[in-house]
Amino acid sequence: MTPTIATTDTNACLFEKFSRVRRQSEQLCLPLSPEDMMVQSCAEASPAKWHLAHTSWFFETFLLREFLPGYREYNPAFRWLFNSYYNAVSDQPEKKLRASFSRPPVETILHYRRHVQEGIQRLLASGPPEEAARRIVLGLHHEQQHQELLATDIKHALWTNPLHPAYVDEPIALAAFSLGKPETGDRVGWLEYEGGLCDIGFAGDGFAFDNELPRHPVYLRPFQLASRLVSCAEYLHFMNDGGYRRPELWLAAGWDTAEAEGWKAPLYWRQQDDAWQVYTMYGDLPLKALLQTPVCHVSYYEADAFANWAGKRLPNEAEWEIAAQGLPVEGNLLDGGVLHPQAFAEAPTKAPAQMFGDVWEWTQSPYIGYPGYRALPGALGEYNGKFMSSQMVLRGGSVVTPASHIRATYRNFFSPATRWQFSGIRLANI
Repeated sequence: MTPTIATTDTNACLFEKFSRVRRQSEQLCLPLSPEDMMVQSCAEASPAKWHLAHTSWFFETFLLREFLPGYREYNPAFRWLFNSYYNAVSDQPEKKLRASFSRPPVETILHYRRHVQEGIQRLLASGPPEEAARRIVLGLHHEQQHQELLATDIKHALWTNPLHPAYVDEPIALAAFSLGKPETGDRVGWLEYEGGLCDIGFAGDGFAFDNELPRHPVYLRPFQLASRLVSCAEYLHFMNDGGYRRPELWLAAGWDTAEAEGWKAPLYWRQQDDAWQVYTMYGDLPLKALLQTPVCHVSYYEADAFANWAGKRLPNEAEWEIAAQGLPVEGNLLDGGVLHPQAFAEAPTKAPAQMFGDVWEWTQSPYIGYPGYRALPGALGEYNGKFMSSQMVLRGGSVVTPASHIRATYRNFFSPATRWQFSGIRLANI
């Protein structure tokens, strides 16, 4: 017999968390017009409207249809229209065509969200099985992933507009905003780690994705990790030293990609009147005002080339996780509302700074399952496992990662050519 959640209070708390996450998704869309929410500016991205619909589709598909007796679908066509890649559920429209969904309109999508929210409320009030509660928590973390994607996608969409409009003219009202301008200079510290036999992977209470399991031992050689992230000033030095013109620094696939795509700088950098401008969520800003902030929107290929140029390397994901274990999970994350990486005022000497937030940090680790990994059964097994090919792992979260979503064991993953995410560089040595 499937156990149920023990108390009504537990269900009430879960619904409050559900409501809070759902509100934040819609809050991210407040600066957007309906026209903004239609744009899909590259094949990797999706329209904001689609993100709102798909996250509702997830709860309807994997919870309400299965666990809520008498549940009536909002629209049976939504079962395939807003499916992303779950082939065991249904066919789905080609991803690059999502911008063609002028119907249903945004107001219908918002009504769909309310319909699903009311269904989840009824489900929790009914004393659902434990599996339903687990899936609600999974669905919340799924929605938080889409909050991050929504933010990165809309930044790219607005950047492709020739007017380069800002997403916001002032911080979003998630928390207080403070754009400091600390001076870090060029000083970076190197923190020593003994290595040896170490355990990585999730353990204990709370939520984790299946790709963070099982916890297992790894052997690490002694290594050093940079105390802070690579800055825009340091990356500009790499560029001025011919970094994009020196094939000896690049992986073969990286060089071919950079040549084919015409890369000469990070995404969102452009020269105007002999000065570099950087597009941000606040519109174009002069690079000279951002030199001490972490460089972001670089691919794995660019991160690896920079590391070679610097005579260092990228950390592997086990090294990163060992360095992050025990550190407070706090930093420049979505909840702070800053929406751009920030400079760190002083290079620390005892623990690495900026491990959480600011930018996702590329590692040299391919995205594969841990020893003993097993995907979830059924269609939910398509969530992570089927992408364990031709992708690289990133760690630590970014300025658009919700704070309650990130942890030291979290494994993000993208193809090595990906640049539209808030991705940056931390170096390792020996």
